[in-house]
Amino acid sequence: MNPSFTLLSDALIRSSALLVAGFLVLVALRGRSSALRHWILAATMTAAVLAAPLAWVIPNWPATSVRTPAVLSFDAAPVPVAAIETTPTTPSSPEARVGPFGTIWLVGFGLSAASLMIQLLRLARVSSRASRITDERWLRIVSEVAERYGIRTSIAVLQTDSADLLATWGIFRPCILAPARATGWSEERIRVVVCHELAHVRRNDWAVQIAADIMRRVYWFQPLIWIASRQLRRESEHACDDVVLASGVAPDAYAGHLLQIARTVRSDYGWAPAVPMARRSTLERRIAAMLNSARNRRALSSRSLVACTLILAAATLTAAAFHTEQDRSARLGGTIYDGSAGVLPGVEVTLTGADGTKATATTDAAGKFQFPAAAGGKYVLEAKLPGFNAFKDEFELKTAGDWDRAITLTVGRLAETVSVRAKRAPATQPTPGAPKPTPVRVGGNIKAPMKLVNVNPVYPASMRAAGRSGVVPLDALISADGNVVFARVLSASVHPDFADAAVEAVRQWKFSPTLLNGKPVEVLMTVTINFSLEE
Repeated sequence: MNPSFTLLSDALIRSSALLVAGFLVLVALRGRSSALRHWILAATMTAAVLAAPLAWVIPNWPATSVRTPAVLSFDAAPVPVAAIETTPTTPSSPEARVGPFGTIWLVGFGLSAASLMIQLLRLARVSSRASRITDERWLRIVSEVAERYGIRTSIAVLQTDSADLLATWGIFRPCILAPARATGWSEERIRVVVCHELAHVRRNDWAVQIAADIMRRVYWFQPLIWIASRQLRRESEHACDDVVLASGVAPDAYAGHLLQIARTVRSDYGWAPAVPMARRSTLERRIAAMLNSARNRRALSSRSLVACTLILAAATLTAAAFHTEQDRSARLGGTIYDGSAGVLPGVEVTLTGADGTKATATTDAAGKFQFPAAAGGKYVLEAKLPGFNAFKDEFELKTAGDWDRAITLTVGRLAETVSVRAKRAPATQPTPGAPKPTPVRVGGNIKAPMKLVNVNPVYPASMRAAGRSGVVPLDALISADGNVVFARVLSASVHPDFADAAVEAVRQWKFSPTLLNGKPVEVLMTVTINFSLEE
């Protein structure tokens, strides 16, 4: 299963569960105030958006006590080893990381995000072209209402060129956008409009609505969040209407002004990310709510705010942590490369789960391997190929990208053992000879070096006279041109005479270049030289 599809489907399931629960709560609280319902809806949307990301960073609670195996064992048919010179697209490329479903999400998010940016720029342009209202009635009423609402932020009242745009937007410097004829309104209508628009400012409705719009664009594939965003806007208008009525405005007078304003509105201004006062699409419902004397119009209390926040936080963490073991399952796969970025076919790969379950696979001609569905958790991945150092990695499947692995095998060590024998009685030193070249057994894309020049170590006369023998283990580095650039004795228990004789001989050896995909590379060789005496 594609990791991006797994992530998106997981987000869809978790967000749906929380949004449905939020809608059910709203139905149960249909007799409560719009201010409370608005807060519950906003918090539910936030919880729905955060549930999926939190699921990947907090411990999970299994939905059942019966654990499924971490992986399913299988043995893939081995692929013949072949040298492949092409360099495929690596897992670090965007397409490999994101996948087709991730690409679709990115396209949808990019288009919707661009739409929001265009709307904000258009709204800013309208505001920049508007002129500040200097009418004494507007300034006085704005000052009085702001003081009564406890708003300390400076409020800008702008008169636009539009004949029907009446809305509020902004966070740090809120703006009331009034239509061109606003200066000719009666003082009563001005007061009604200012009370409504500053109620939005006091409640921070524009910031909440913009946050909801961003959530809707991130989760554009979730239809329930579109419904929640639309309902959030409606509850915001009802809550501000309640604030206006609570300030002493008569319901019938308020409804009359709202109706007169709505009659001049030619558009619902769906393009504007602002909070319009009079939308025709919601007018009938709002007027019915205004004239309903039994309606609950209480403001959101601190106790209700804290209680709802704690309950929704608990629901979010529960939804993020509670899932079945299959929720994070996807096919684990990847590609194995050598040091020159060439792919390696025929590599034996073993995956071991935390419970000891093992699965094996062999890379194909493109260097790729794949295991059956693996649940999230800790694993050990091993890869072996003759001629290369064995690979072993302990890791945890946690985020979506963890299911796609990229492995690079390094060139292995060469090994050679030389036995040097001498008779105990003085004798003529044997003439150095050139032994038959010894190729290293390798696989994949390596061409092993061959010894071209051999120099046998000379048995130290002092050690032969003393009747001593010894074994000298060395590490020798063969450069890309085949010369031994250094030799190092690995044991501290070797007599210096033996060590000097071994190092002096090994440093004179010459090899053909070691080729990795046709390119010379350095290779480390382990040499063991045995000094022994014969009777």
